[in-house]
Amino acid sequence: MAATEAKVLAQAIYEIRMLLSHHLGSGVDADLSVRLAAHLAYALHNEALAVIEGNGFDVAEAVKRVANIDSFLGGTAGADFARSMDA
Repeated sequence: MAATEAKVLAQAIYEIRMLLSHHLGSGVDADLSVRLAAHLAYALHNEALAVIEGNGFDVAEAVKRVANIDSFLGGTAGADFARSMDA
């Protein structure tokens, strides 16, 4: 499997998801930025795996999952991400 820009970034997202997995959930006592990073990586890890395997994914669904982060962590990070994808 030849490394491409997309595969390098996808592998990084997948690894970040694994590294931050213990920061997922509502009962976690961690800095909000760490929790946001964990949930962002979690929201996109299946898409990252698809890219690593040479497959595609539904971009709109992926962006919706990221936007949904706000519903359980509060704030606007997910919505901000979604808006940046429209730009």
